[in-house]
Amino acid sequence: MENRKINLWDKTFKPYIPAEKLEKAIDAVAEKVNADFANCEDIPIVLCVLNGAIMFTGELMQRFTFPCELVSIKLSSYQGTQSTGTVLNILGLTADVRGRRVIICEDIVDTGNTITALKELLVAKGSSDVRICTMLLKPDVYKKPDKLDYVGMEIPNAFIVGHGLDYNELGRTGKDIYVIDND
Repeated sequence: MENRKINLWDKTFKPYIPAEKLEKAIDAVAEKVNADFANCEDIPIVLCVLNGAIMFTGELMQRFTFPCELVSIKLSSYQGTQSTGTVLNILGLTADVRGRRVIICEDIVDTGNTITALKELLVAKGSSDVRICTMLLKPDVYKKPDKLDYVGMEIPNAFIVGHGLDYNELGRTGKDIYVIDND
């Protein structure tokens, strides 16, 4: 991991989680998902929550040893560096989930508002089983009753970018994760 800061809009970010640590976390998540879906007779749906989870979902699927279908949805609850508390459905589900098992792939879960709204939507549309998979979890702010089935790693409540995560649509590129530099 390079030890350089990056500037995005009006904020500066410093190195936080190196790619190697993320790769190990993704390996561990894939191992658990593979164990749960080994020899499955059905074809589960992997639901990528756009745009942030694109990199995580792609890397995870490369490690899967079972057949699955990739579907996307775009939801948003962030404006700048703060959660608005309101989940907006920007691009709806691109497939029928009725009677299907769904693995939601998120980049990060903090308040849990997005993941809870999405799980409720999938259940209402008739999904037979919904599993929640996230690369990162902020346990200090996640207070929802929904169990997260697969978590890559837990982090403190800090604003981060990189590896798919953004600040007003910038900063998604790169293999490493950066944290806001308040110094």
